Amino acid sequence: MQTNFIDMMEVTPKLKTKKCQLVSFLLQLFLQYTIYIIGIVVWIMYDYFIGIGIFLLSFLVMGIIKSYIRNSVIPKNQQEYNYNDKGIADWYTARELCIEIEEE
Repeated sequence: MQTNFIDMMEVTPKLKTKKCQLVSFLLQLFLQYTIYIIGIVVWIMYDYFIGIGIFLLSFLVMGIIKSYIRNSVIPKNQQEYNYNDKGIADWYTARELCIEIEEE
């Protein structure tokens, strides 16, 4: 008899300090809105064709950045699940920027 067990999914870490929550929120805003801001700024400064091209290029670059951050902090057995920008920002902040020691 074959016994295959599926590991339970770890919950997204809860950030306890206001500083960590602020850092996570800023990272979430960066991941969500950078492509739009870059596209609009280039559109205003140059032309709308160049703005659309830079928007598409920044979409690709931000996708690479999101996947790098996601793959570096989320545990290997959970990487098949989909995470939104808030989840990625919370994981990254909890694992890399605000390492909090849990009391047992």
